Amino acid sequence: MKYKRARGTQDIYAPEVEVWRNVEAVFDHTFVQFGFNMIRTPIFEPTDLFTRSVGEGSDIVTREMYTFEDRGGRSLTLRPENTASVIRAYLEAGMHRSGGVARLAYLGPMFRYDRPQAGRFRQFHQVGAETIGSDSPAVDVELIHVVVSALRELGFDDLELRINSVGTAASRGPYQEVLRQAIDKLAEVSMETRDRYRDNPLRIFDAKEVPAAIKQKLPLISDHLVEEDRKHFAAVMKLLDETGIVHIHDTQLVRGLDYYTRTVFEIYCGDLGAQSALCGGGRYDNLVEECGGPATPAIGFSVGLERVIAALPESSIARRQSDIPVFVVACVDAASSGRALRLARAVRSTSINARVETDLSGRSKKKQIQVAEKRGARAVFVLEDEKIEAYDCRTHDMIPVNEETLSEYIEGLKE
Repeated sequence: MKYKRARGTQDIYAPEVEVWRNVEAVFDHTFVQFGFNMIRTPIFEPTDLFTRSVGEGSDIVTREMYTFEDRGGRSLTLRPENTASVIRAYLEAGMHRSGGVARLAYLGPMFRYDRPQAGRFRQFHQVGAETIGSDSPAVDVELIHVVVSALRELGFDDLELRINSVGTAASRGPYQEVLRQAIDKLAEVSMETRDRYRDNPLRIFDAKEVPAAIKQKLPLISDHLVEEDRKHFAAVMKLLDETGIVHIHDTQLVRGLDYYTRTVFEIYCGDLGAQSALCGGGRYDNLVEECGGPATPAIGFSVGLERVIAALPESSIARRQSDIPVFVVACVDAASSGRALRLARAVRSTSINARVETDLSGRSKKKQIQVAEKRGARAVFVLEDEKIEAYDCRTHDMIPVNEETLSEYIEGLKE
């Protein structure tokens, strides 16, 4: 081959792409149920939007962003995440002037230069949602309910919600100094590691290279929350109990982005190791202001579609074929091709929710039927010698039909 796809990317095609579409449809339906509106943002933004929001010292900014200079000399970056883009669009469109709460959802590809491995790609796909305009603990729980509802609809019944509070600046400022001192006292922590996490020492809890045994020795943010942050988190936990959403207080959960405040959470499924994290999110009450808008609280989540699809239960509705596939087979002579196209149009116009494919390859009738069965066809309409015959792929019966009996036969396929 002359060309191959770039490392860390993938091609998604039938039949797998149908599963993707079904998963996306479940999230889309859930968003509608909860009153979210879809938003589509550009796949590249000014680089400063991400360095400012995600954090200049974060791994994403320092190691993983796809940044380039356009012909006008402007620095642009393929979006590594979508929250910053949504907030930029929210402000640019003047949504903040409308008052109340804005509920925005998105779906699309993200880009990070990372080492490709199972469930991790350089171009990956996320679906997510942002609730902007309220600091109520009930908003936190509602947003968590959104993603839990969608994942349950997809068949995940062993979800584990881990939740924590990283507080506001009032809590984190004093805590960070306590944490830095604790890190410096640990002989097993290298100088390189200390320097790396000096600006934001909370990131050490999210660092894969730091052993869990070291993290266990460090003081916890939950023990250093100011009263208002403590009350907010207690209210979130109480509302989770009242709504029946099972959760675990993970005192070491911090998330990897600098913009998070107060509530942070992750959702895991089963025993999938590193790939068991399906969703992450949290509150970011300062990001709107940092992007040039008024002080506006907000919270959001994102779901990695690659991981969700890899972990889908076999019984998931996303794996079910909702349409009834029907093939219209055209035989070798040119006249039958036109008849096949007309017949395909007639089948599509019936009440059945059918996917109609017209085989104009010129292969033999036997070969075309074999291919249709392999593709999962329910029935094959064969045009030959001015006749129309319907081949039932389940019973292997060949039944004569005509334009008058076509609708009746198709209705029978529903049974």
